[in-house]
Amino acid sequence: MGGSNEIVADHGAGPSSLIVQPSSLAVCLVSGGMDSCVTAAIAREENEEVAFLHVSYGQRTEQRERKAFEDIADYYEVTRRLAVSIEHLARIGGSSLTDQNIPVTAANLAAAGIPTSYVPFRNAHLLSIATSWAEVVGARYVYIGAVAEDSSGYPDCRSEFYDAFQRAIEIGTKPETRIEIKTPVIAMRKSEIVLRGKALVAPFELTWSCYQESARACGSCDSCALRRRAFREASVADPIPYVLDSSLFAY
Repeated sequence: MGGSNEIVADHGAGPSSLIVQPSSLAVCLVSGGMDSCVTAAIAREENEEVAFLHVSYGQRTEQRERKAFEDIADYYEVTRRLAVSIEHLARIGGSSLTDQNIPVTAANLAAAGIPTSYVPFRNAHLLSIATSWAEVVGARYVYIGAVAEDSSGYPDCRSEFYDAFQRAIEIGTKPETRIEIKTPVIAMRKSEIVLRGKALVAPFELTWSCYQESARACGSCDSCALRRRAFREASVADPIPYVLDSSLFAY
């Protein structure tokens, strides 16, 4: 892909190092899950360079998700990557992902209301960090793998949340800064995300979605249930190991 280049300081690669930056640079939030992996694959298709950002927040599977992030970044040969921690979200609590005293509930995809796995206002923290880094390195886009199929439970997965945050970026950054939030999978069903990832040869085998286990996915939490249903509906084999067989659950 073509485009003009400019010399900038690469604060992600090392202090005060100068590099030639392509005109199309995107920061992509990569949690290590299937949605963020496919979003990363799309970001690579649409931009000359991608920078991968991973944010830990004291979640139960923090180390396993970090490994998935590094494995995916290695797969795509991403050299500009940043991993940060906002462990204060664990101290704030209020979520079964960050508070060991709140059990991770078994999957019930028909249930109404906000599940215990909701981390209060988490995606605002993720976008803030991504925007800060994007402004420093001169990235034009911030990609995040939000899915509206999750929005009935997670209010910060709704498209109107990202529209509002886009406005906050425009108001709260330098006048010359132009950063656009990209949510390429937000309107897809999970099964459609699987098919898009398969078409892009996304490394699903490197991803991790489970909320509570790190060796073998539990198969019974909401995230496992959504993932397994998606692969089943897409008629694609899920390559990660599970403790519980999906045939035990109707989802």
